Amino acid sequence: MNDLIEIRWHGRGGQGAKTASLLLADAAFNTGKYIQGFPEYGPERMGAPITAYNRISTKPIKIHSNIYEPDYVVVVDDSLLESVDVTAGLKNTGAIVINSNKEDSYLKEKLKNYEGEIYKIDARKISLETLGKYFPNTPMLAAIVKVSKIMTDEELLNDMRGSFKHKFAKKPEVIEGNMKALEMALNSIKRV
Repeated sequence: MNDLIEIRWHGRGGQGAKTASLLLADAAFNTGKYIQGFPEYGPERMGAPITAYNRISTKPIKIHSNIYEPDYVVVVDDSLLESVDVTAGLKNTGAIVINSNKEDSYLKEKLKNYEGEIYKIDARKISLETLGKYFPNTPMLAAIVKVSKIMTDEELLNDMRGSFKHKFAKKPEVIEGNMKALEMALNSIKRV
């Protein structure tokens, strides 16, 4: 891992991008890293585009601003490719991870021939199969961990089991579905 990794999340209100960025920050913290996880708020409403950020480092983080040149970008909703320049500032040495089942050629065109690595995962299919509802944030969390190598798969799974037990203490029936979503996502990410 580089000393500092910066991630920008693009999603829509209600899809869990903010939650996923905060879960990633907690998980990275629990592996001994320094972290930041924060959303950028505008006129928030269900379905409106939102942005969230992560900084993860092996050293103390002294930067306190939005992320303008991320190493990685996570796109939780591929419809944003029509209206948001998700590659703005994205380093060619990094990667973009997209929740999509669209053709590779479509994604490359919408990403304006971004020269870095492009990955896709069908988070809709995974979440419907494992959770019975469309919650793309859990599969996208696993996908960015796999691509960025911020931590091992085992570290993520162990940390998230504990996190889900706390988060879903009153709904323990959703823990196993979320764990299955993470496991399936770790094995489903594809390079475009």
